[in-house]
Amino acid sequence: MKILALDSSGLVASAAIVEDDVLIAEYTTDYKKTHSQTLLPMLDEIRQMIDLDLHTIDAIAISAGPGSFTGLRIGAATAKGLGLALNLPLVEVPTLEGLAFNLWGTDKLVCPIMDARRNQVYTGIYEFCKEEIPEKESSEHQLVMHSIKEQCAIAVDELVEELNRLGREVIFLGDGVPVYREQILQKLKVPCSFAPAANNRQRAASVASLGAVYYAHGRTVTAAEHEPEYLRKSQAEREREEQEKAAKEAQA
Repeated sequence: MKILALDSSGLVASAAIVEDDVLIAEYTTDYKKTHSQTLLPMLDEIRQMIDLDLHTIDAIAISAGPGSFTGLRIGAATAKGLGLALNLPLVEVPTLEGLAFNLWGTDKLVCPIMDARRNQVYTGIYEFCKEEIPEKESSEHQLVMHSIKEQCAIAVDELVEELNRLGREVIFLGDGVPVYREQILQKLKVPCSFAPAANNRQRAASVASLGAVYYAHGRTVTAAEHEPEYLRKSQAEREREEQEKAAKEAQA
């Protein structure tokens, strides 16, 4: 099974190829260029570097949101275009699940946070649990990621309160960490740590790995069906609604 993965949900642009549990190639950047400038050139660089025949890909895994509205649209357009051209299914990987998968295997709670502005974050709470592998007599187990809290947009203080209620050690990662780290440390009552640079941002390798799991379970959509999951309205939409509301109140 060969999975192409794309992630442009945040500041990071990332593309990867995973084949049968082996990461063949990954190209990740976190720089000042827009994803429209980087994503396709990155994919083309990977294609040339590993002599990739795009027709050998089984599915395209895409970080489906939430995240940057512009970034998600660019990623969606790229994945949909490739899917339509190559007649490939898409695997929609929720952004926060892809981020959490960076810390596969930890016995701590995993809490990815992305800055959603206005003292809010896109977040979720995840754990990895052991499950027996069906039809195997050995002691081998598989680790499965479970969602304790599905991805959502909430206030930082509300997230901290929920983590305090759970009472378990937690690891934070994501671009919301440098923004809200001090606020979290002031109010969090459980032990915590912060993921290092190697795995504290979006990685297409994780999207591909999790996408392969979802693909095996038949969780795919057609390229035409895929739409990003924004979780909330864009800033422009919110500002327009506020202006319309203010205008109505002024007329009343």
